[in-house]
Amino acid sequence: MTDTRRPADELARFHDARRARAVSARGPLALVNTQWVDSAQPVWGVPGTWAPAPDGLAGLMVTAAAADGVSVDGELVDGSVLVAGDDAVTPGAVRFSETLTGTVIANDDRTSWGLRVWDADSEGIRRFGSIDAFEHDPGWVVTADFVPTEEGAQLDVRHQADLDLSRPKPLPGLIRFSRDGTDYELAAFPSGIGDRLQLVFGDATNGDSTYSVGRFLFPTPGDDGTIVLDFNQAVLPPCAFSYAFNCPIPPPQNRLAVPVEAGEKNVLDATGALLH
Repeated sequence: MTDTRRPADELARFHDARRARAVSARGPLALVNTQWVDSAQPVWGVPGTWAPAPDGLAGLMVTAAAADGVSVDGELVDGSVLVAGDDAVTPGAVRFSETLTGTVIANDDRTSWGLRVWDADSEGIRRFGSIDAFEHDPGWVVTADFVPTEEGAQLDVRHQADLDLSRPKPLPGLIRFSRDGTDYELAAFPSGIGDRLQLVFGDATNGDSTYSVGRFLFPTPGDDGTIVLDFNQAVLPPCAFSYAFNCPIPPPQNRLAVPVEAGEKNVLDATGALLH
């Protein structure tokens, strides 16, 4: 049977799904706070006292009275309760109000945890207008070579809010292609979803027609030693939607000197201005 789907139509559906995700109760526009907890302390914007879990347990302890209205895993808290982190088999679910929820995240080496607060009625959601994007360009669908690296190879990943801190990630392979006489060798790390990789890249449009920090692409290596980079599906990082995210920045080898005029550009408010 002939496939009659048009790439531009498929891309339109992709963008529709991205917009729906952005304004969802746990979408990037809903994140209003990320606070790391290293001692018994309050967390901005929500009730309860939060503390690291006792030795041998993973996650955070919350102490609250019934009048505070905090529930964990569907049960009202009246005392102290463990909230399991996102690294647990069953992560804990916290609810503060009809619109306000919380999740516990672990740091990279699973030695400390923080609380993320989500607001389904956040200012970002209320102000949101659209995700601006380029029109589909078949010229930015690139078939590259995927060259596996030696076992144990790593990629030095830095994040926007703490550039001095290295967070090494496994480097399964290098992505090599040539375009307009220039050879590229990009590096991507596992995305945590099947065989998909996460490519964090920058290009000459950043800070001009696209978000200044860079963009993400999630390609999957093929069985034939190739990998398709469809830059039309390049997406904005979560930090383009909320300052409460700390996003990875493009490593030096992933910063293209040419403009990649494909994929998402910026998050806009209802007037068409930059959201932030």
